[in-house]
Amino acid sequence: MNQTIQNPILKGFNPDPSVVEAEGQYYIAVSSFEWLPGVRIYRSENLVDWNHETDILTNQVDLKGNPTNCSIWAPQLSYSNGTFYLVYTDVKSTHRPFKDCRNYLITAPSITGPWSEPIYLNGSGFDPSLFHDRDGKKWLLNALWDYRLTTSNKSSGIVLQEYDTEHKVLTGQMKKIFDCTYLKKTEAPHLYQLNGYYYLITAEGGTGVNHSVTVARATSIEGPYEVDPEFPMMTSSEHPDWLLQQAGHGSLLKTKDDEWYMVHLTTRLVEGKYAILGRETAIQKVYWDEAGWLKLAHEGKLPAINVPVPRAYQQHGGIVETKPRYFKDDFESEQLDKEWNTLRIPAEEDWLSLKERPGYLTIKSGESLQSLFQQHLIGKRQEEFVFTAETALVFEPEHFLQMAGLSLYLNTENYLYLYVTYDESLQKCLRMMRSVNGNFELLADKVALPENEPVKLSVKVDHAKAQFFYHTTKEADAQKIGTEQSITFLSGGFTGSFVTLSCQDMNQFKGCTAAFQYFKYEGK
Repeated sequence: MNQTIQNPILKGFNPDPSVVEAEGQYYIAVSSFEWLPGVRIYRSENLVDWNHETDILTNQVDLKGNPTNCSIWAPQLSYSNGTFYLVYTDVKSTHRPFKDCRNYLITAPSITGPWSEPIYLNGSGFDPSLFHDRDGKKWLLNALWDYRLTTSNKSSGIVLQEYDTEHKVLTGQMKKIFDCTYLKKTEAPHLYQLNGYYYLITAEGGTGVNHSVTVARATSIEGPYEVDPEFPMMTSSEHPDWLLQQAGHGSLLKTKDDEWYMVHLTTRLVEGKYAILGRETAIQKVYWDEAGWLKLAHEGKLPAINVPVPRAYQQHGGIVETKPRYFKDDFESEQLDKEWNTLRIPAEEDWLSLKERPGYLTIKSGESLQSLFQQHLIGKRQEEFVFTAETALVFEPEHFLQMAGLSLYLNTENYLYLYVTYDESLQKCLRMMRSVNGNFELLADKVALPENEPVKLSVKVDHAKAQFFYHTTKEADAQKIGTEQSITFLSGGFTGSFVTLSCQDMNQFKGCTAAFQYFKYEGK
């Protein structure tokens, strides 16, 4: 029986993968945008079973005020002579015609650090990639943003510049080595050396329906680069009903047994339209044909849903299983579980604590859910189309500007929030709010809550629908609040939907505290 890997291998918000082999292990780094800690790292020994190993960016970055869909883009992870290298972009604005971005390099002796302080490289574009040449030289590649172009997307090709490791600066002249094909929007460059050629792999067509992988090659690192005459190498653009859409942004890997695989970005759409889970990571088996061009092992250009496992994995008789995600946090540790992320600011004890009230997560109130600065919120990625999430909250608000609760959250303009707050007539009560593309609305009737008692809050999500519930000591069972809600608006952009716990006080910053007793997420 042939064993296969089922795509995607990293579900939910895990875009722009970069893969590398180091010290007998495989690692994938993915983009994190405005969520911290930044640059999530997954590890595998066999390319089949992937586990969240660590996150790299914590206090090295300042994302406060960065607009939605900006911040940490397309990290590239590499390894050379016992050192890990990570290059990444911190995007500060994308308002046309310009794109304000800063490319950085950090290094570490181990994937878990300690990581060096960031070295600023340049700002001519995004998606940096560091290539370690066999002669010892190191080269930085990135997409070039040309504000003079009259088109909306101004990615004009790929540029190359040498990196001086001694002085930790770029040196020599920046040279444009690749222009876009007719697909345009060329980005995500990765360079490989094989059989006398430098192979340049890029993403083209944008990250939407036309997303593709293009391969070019040259005998000199500075070109000229010849495009594969049968490009694009991979795309889903002509198959809108295929499970794996928007396939592109490929990164290559040669296994210990000389097999080749490529990880890439993909999206699974709800109702054929809505990327609620965000952009995910898939894997493909590939090979080099007789003419020296990269091809999908199953032929054609459409990404495979099921991919052959490496030979070594077959020999060991492993069984490939895909299980829904289950995560339970009882908040009994003194450190926040690495499954959680925060928004634009790191998790620090001045607003978040697991020690202040043992057995609880306490969050001191921050700004509103639309703030770009001080959101006191933790979030867990949505990984399945169908799941339930639940928490128990202890919170005694004294003003209508104080609130705490459970939300489905895409970004500052798109969220559904079930929260405990205060009302002049009911005192402590439960409410729901919704923001769709920045259009705010209060939902459902207010529900009075008993004082000095915890309340359970939960949500059931089934593809494009969500139903919220609450449960107090007065009810035998959980009670629905409001009607079933469409969550199709929790899609689009560069990230995916999160389940979040948060606390706000728009009257007094850090004026109140919410205590969460546990959190449970169960995929179906």
